[in-house]
Amino acid sequence: MRKLKNSELDRLSVDAFKSVEKTPLIIVLDNIRSLNNIGSVFRTSDAFLIEKIYLCGITAKPPHKDIHKTALGSTETVDWEYVENTLDLVEKLKAENVKVCSIEQAKNATMLNNFKVEANTKYALVFGNEVKGVAQDVVSNSDVVIEIPQFGTKHSLNISVSCGVVVWDVFSKLSANIK
Repeated sequence: MRKLKNSELDRLSVDAFKSVEKTPLIIVLDNIRSLNNIGSVFRTSDAFLIEKIYLCGITAKPPHKDIHKTALGSTETVDWEYVENTLDLVEKLKAENVKVCSIEQAKNATMLNNFKVEANTKYALVFGNEVKGVAQDVVSNSDVVIEIPQFGTKHSLNISVSCGVVVWDVFSKLSANIK
């Protein structure tokens, strides 16, 4: 087996990315402190053709050298918007028939492996602050709360890791649903 060269990966150009049909997924970052985490979420979003990222509250906005360091140009491909208040955004998305899913540890949360996607449904995945998680008012107003099963001694994952795990899982389920 031979590793592929970058030139063999057949990646989209920026223009092609902008025009290709996107995965019906929106990422909402609720008060993320780490610029490296923000950049990593952009990069993951590029990889899975995420429709849009909303940066809320204290979440920093591009351009910024520390976001760019991990985003590797994906701030130029993935559509994004800043919204000051996460709860206002959640209410707007729900009014647009987007199913809002907070990624959090909560009573009666649905485990990620048990989460089922619905056909013809757009989802918004809300990821929260590195210390406080998703704000309680946002959790309370979400359509569903999804928890990533964990089996070790720690109680949380880094937000960029959580995003990668959840986006891959939901992307896979959505892709299987289309076929």
